[in-house]
Amino acid sequence: MIIKDLGWTFDTVASTYEQLRPGYPDELYEVIFDYITLDKSCYAVEVGIGGGQATLPFLKTKCNLTAVECGEQLSKLCKEKFKEFSNFSIISGKFEDVKFSDDTYDLVYSASAFHWVPEKVGYTKVFSMLKRGGAFARFANHPYRAKDNLPLSEEINRIYGEYYYNFYKKKQEVPKEYSEEQAIQRARLTEKYGFVDIKYALFHRTRVFSANEYITLLGTYSDHIAIEESIRKKFFSKIEDAINSHGGSITLYDTIDLQLARKP
Repeated sequence: MIIKDLGWTFDTVASTYEQLRPGYPDELYEVIFDYITLDKSCYAVEVGIGGGQATLPFLKTKCNLTAVECGEQLSKLCKEKFKEFSNFSIISGKFEDVKFSDDTYDLVYSASAFHWVPEKVGYTKVFSMLKRGGAFARFANHPYRAKDNLPLSEEINRIYGEYYYNFYKKKQEVPKEYSEEQAIQRARLTEKYGFVDIKYALFHRTRVFSANEYITLLGTYSDHIAIEESIRKKFFSKIEDAINSHGGSITLYDTIDLQLARKP
């Protein structure tokens, strides 16, 4: 579930976000670079760099990479993180507000960030920015918790009902693992905006966290950060207790989806 206008929250936990948010598998980049070849003559834009989890493989191609990030602290973090790369620059601001030249870029990509950009504005702008034959790559991580530990999963669902859903006054949703059909639907979105040569791919992995590590990770999620502090502390404490009482660790089953499309 995405709650509107919470993009600002990531900047309040910039260093923790950079440390705990996962990167992406090597196989994903192989698919991207098979689809679009980048070198020092190419120009690329990353929409929503965050903590730079997806940036290094693109910089290593020697392309000229401009990142856009609305969070000032995250922008400063990434400017320092990638200072050795002369082919890197960063602009602080919302992608939809930053001006880019039309028909200029070989690649625009976004990692777990494009959902913050209004759909029509985002896809239309990317299409305009790209050269003929240029590519758009959108990818994201979708974690699914504790499917190997049903009692723990059910206990965490109960805690979410008591704290998270009550706080937001929303009907509780049952967590579902990200599906191939969802990936296909997301890929087909680009057709509406004139893109062709549409492809998608899925990648899978697991991550294991201690109780304390997991609640620290939850503290980087926008809709969790925005919960009133006293409620959030109780919420996280209950989850930590639940994990410790069901074996002391929790496994996340990640599905990473990649969508690729080209400007004709």
